[in-house]
Formats: sequence, structure tokens, C-alpha cells
Amino acid sequence: MIATPDRTPLPRSFFDRPVLDVAPDLLGRVLVRSTPDGPIALRLTEVEAYDGPNDPGSHAYRGRTARNAVMFGPPGHVYVYFTYGMWFCMNLVCGPEGRASGVLLRAGEIIEGAELARTRRLSARNDKELAKGPARLATALDVDRTLDGADACSAEDAPLSIFTGAPAPRDQVSSGPRTGVAGEGGVHPWRFWITDDPTVSPYRPHTPRRRRS
Repeated sequence: MIATPDRTPLPRSFFDRPVLDVAPDLLGRVLVRSTPDGPIALRLTEVEAYDGPNDPGSHAYRGRTARNAVMFGPPGHVYVYFTYGMWFCMNLVCGPEGRASGVLLRAGEIIEGAELARTRRLSARNDKELAKGPARLATALDVDRTLDGADACSAEDAPLSIFTGAPAPRDQVSSGPRTGVAGEGGVHPWRFWITDDPTVSPYRPHTPRRRRS
């Protein structure tokens, strides 16, 4: 269906590991989104790890809710959330069932189906910006809450599938603080990216939101 460096599906055991092992190992992997208009393939270039109950920055830090329930389920599933009243973001669940850790997919390179992604990302100035940031990535791939709970380790005709791709060598992986995370959670160097890749999003520290007077 799609030409990628390696079309071998990633097994569920890949995700059934500590999130800080999974996150950098996702760089260079290929995510495929199947749509009625055709597939879109994306090479992951930037991710962030969130370590559940040990991480104040995680949606699962205070326990299970209706919103984050997928994070407590089997590894290899997709957790989609809605933010700022307008954007969706996508995560891949990691660790043993009940652990509630996950990896936020922050940026990637569209390697096939760019023409479809462009119809959803009309404001992108070039193809390098199509999935440069977590909300842009989800928009380019036509991801919303209907995909919350999708199994990324399932068959190729699934809405979302992830493949081996060409994993980034560790000497080409950088790490640093997560973008926009406040307080204690903001100091962890749990953002990972392919060094000097042009599709990686710029780092921005947390800025408190001002209340309207």
C-alpha cells in the first residue's frame, strides 16, 4: 500500500516497556493514517514522554477519568485529547496495562499523501510545516476523538497503524525539557527529537495564561 523504509508492523511488545525507553525509540518510525481519500504516511521526528502517576505533567497524574481512560488500557493504543477548545493531539499508550504512561506525537515529516495533508493544513507555508507541532500533526492526519482508543498495532487497513520505518540512530537523537509544561513537570528532559530535522517544532517554555479582566 505505502512505500516506507520498513513495512514491518511494530508489535505490542514494543510499547509494553517504560515510556522513557519507548519515546526516543519512536523517532524515525512511520505512522500511517488510512482515510477514505487515501493513506497518509508520516515519519516521526519529535515526541514527548509522559509518565502517568510519577509525572505532574501527565493527564493521568491524578488518576483515571472518562477523558484519559484509554491511557490505562493496553499498550499500543491511541489516546486523543482536545485542547484549548479547538485542537486535537495524539499519544501512543505505553507500559503495562493500568500504568497510564504515553508518548505525545509532537512532529513528523509527511512522506506520502502530502497532497491530502495540504487540504487540511491550508496555512502551512511548505510541506515541512504540515505536521510541525502536535496539533498540526493531528490536523494533517485528520485525527480527532473518534480515533481515541484505536489500536495502532492492528492490521494495515486500520485507521492508524505504526511500522518499523527507519529508527533514528541514538547519536542523532536530542533531548530537552518538554514544551509548555508547568512546574515540576516542566524540568524533565523528556522531549526527544531527531537532531537538526527541519520538521521539529520550536521549544517554548510554559507561559501562564492570563485571566481576562
